[in-house]
Amino acid sequence: MSERLRNFPISFFAVVMGLAGAAIAWQRTESLWGWNTFTGSVLFWLSGLTYLLIFIIYLTKSFLHGSEVKKEFKNITKLAFFPTITISLLLLSIASMTLYPSFSQALWVLGTIGHFFFSVTVISIWIRHPSLEINHISPAWFIPVVGNILVPIAGVTYAPVEVSWFFFSIGLIFWIALFTILLYRLIFHNPLPERLLPTLFIMIAPPAVGFIAYVKLTGTVDSMGRLLYYVALFVFILMIPQLRMLSRIKYYLSWWAYTFPIAALTIATILIYHHINFAFFQYLALSLLILLSGIVILLTVMTVTAVKNKKICIED
Repeated sequence: MSERLRNFPISFFAVVMGLAGAAIAWQRTESLWGWNTFTGSVLFWLSGLTYLLIFIIYLTKSFLHGSEVKKEFKNITKLAFFPTITISLLLLSIASMTLYPSFSQALWVLGTIGHFFFSVTVISIWIRHPSLEINHISPAWFIPVVGNILVPIAGVTYAPVEVSWFFFSIGLIFWIALFTILLYRLIFHNPLPERLLPTLFIMIAPPAVGFIAYVKLTGTVDSMGRLLYYVALFVFILMIPQLRMLSRIKYYLSWWAYTFPIAALTIATILIYHHINFAFFQYLALSLLILLSGIVILLTVMTVTAVKNKKICIED
């Protein structure tokens, strides 16, 4: 048991991101179409309890195996996953806005402050790192960026609007910069390691979340909003030809990288349908919701099975 705790990965928080994203997608669907399935509430509680469990386990690891946590933090690939701790809080804040407003606000404040700290820390490490190479970058590097873009979704309700614009601006500009570098790396350099291939789907998240945040900030779907949404939709379409390659790799915890980006695109599609009432987006949103739900169920079963068979929390 001690050995498995020592190898408990920070990337486990990505599970919470997927579950919370699915919870929000179902909540928005139930609200827009008047469904009373309570699926969104069930997923919220599931994601909240999962976060609590993972947080307690990782906190225990930090006390008993602090050197392993430091080793993860110094690993340039795993470093990008530390902000999933605060991104999960921001997602749980969004998911609980209508259910528990005061609790939601507390989560938002904690998640926003924590994520700002992670953003400054991670980017500073990137800048100062003595041996950083182009092959070190992966779509996981978008994770610190996505958290900043998430802040305005609940932030417009809980803080002065300038706070939300501050975080939105950071996230959007750094996404554009990192996206350019990542494309260069993917096209002209070595392929991603097998275990990181599922993170390609993370490229969907920044423009999808950016669209949601932008509409929250402006209250309308204008040219800028459409630009963000259609970039997200195109990246999703771009992932379809990659499915053959992705289907050949064995199960890794990184498979959860499929969930949150698809959840973000689902929510963005529901939002654009709500604003422009174009029937195509209704069918697309429902199709994406079905896809998302199927993936979440499949990955939950696969993850529980992998934990049971001791195929997770083993030394790399």
